Amino acid sequence: MKFAIAIPQFYADGEFDPAAFREYLARAEELGFESAWTQEGTLNVGPQISPVEAMTYAAACTERIRLGCVVFVSTLHSPVHLAKSLASLDQLSRGRVEAGVGTGGPGRPFAAFGMDSSRYVARFTEGITLMKALWTEPRVTFEGEFWQLEDAPMEPKPFQKPYPPLWFGGASEPALRRAVRLGTGFFGAGSSPTTAFADQVRIVRAAVAEAGRAASDFPIAKRVYIGIDDDAERARDRMNTALAGIYGHRVPAIEAAAVTGTAADCVRQASEVAAAGAELILFTALFDQREQMERLAAAVLPQLG
Repeated sequence: MKFAIAIPQFYADGEFDPAAFREYLARAEELGFESAWTQEGTLNVGPQISPVEAMTYAAACTERIRLGCVVFVSTLHSPVHLAKSLASLDQLSRGRVEAGVGTGGPGRPFAAFGMDSSRYVARFTEGITLMKALWTEPRVTFEGEFWQLEDAPMEPKPFQKPYPPLWFGGASEPALRRAVRLGTGFFGAGSSPTTAFADQVRIVRAAVAEAGRAASDFPIAKRVYIGIDDDAERARDRMNTALAGIYGHRVPAIEAAAVTGTAADCVRQASEVAAAGAELILFTALFDQREQMERLAAAVLPQLG
């Protein structure tokens, strides 16, 4: 079992404290977290620092911890620009980048990014194919539906070969099977209840077996929104308020997926996530992040093994 922690991203105008950010990441390394992760929300209601920029700052503040985003809604990105950004960050961090990608679903504001919703899945898969080519081929000639390149070089390649681990998000069976076909791991969303995640894991594992791949070569992870408090009711209230701030309104299904309560409550609920198939759990506190990280390390993680 591996444990990860969220990189702080939610700051209103003028709130970012560079010293506190550096101390948080340094402490995450001291506590032994395997990795630290961002998330993407370009047009979210809540104020949020962009993932690549937050990861880059985190890379400069750390030496060992791996750094990821789960997930880039890569459908809305130019794959050429995203491939270049991630390759550059992988070089700057000396091979510590983890890349999560997802389609974002049909409800995204496509027009704000100069596109429409038609064939968004095809756009997503073509973009992933192009990124892989740019990361692995000396020069790329690509005749796609959405992008065309002729004898195009991109240097430097990622520090990791052939490219950083490519985690896929998703919930539907087609998306989960796509993850196995194109990715190197599956990352369950923080908005997915543990029961839904367990169903997703079963589909992923079946697809891995059908593809003739070893289960050990396709890791499974899950983001868990967590709030620890000696007062369980207060923990739940604070979590629900924080989630509403991110999503713009209350979403009961997402609230139900969050892990809250006393340390013992959180151990029990996180154990259920592990039992459902998570080999890496990304703990994401939405309030008092430094204090929550300390409480996790002291009272929850030792009980999870």
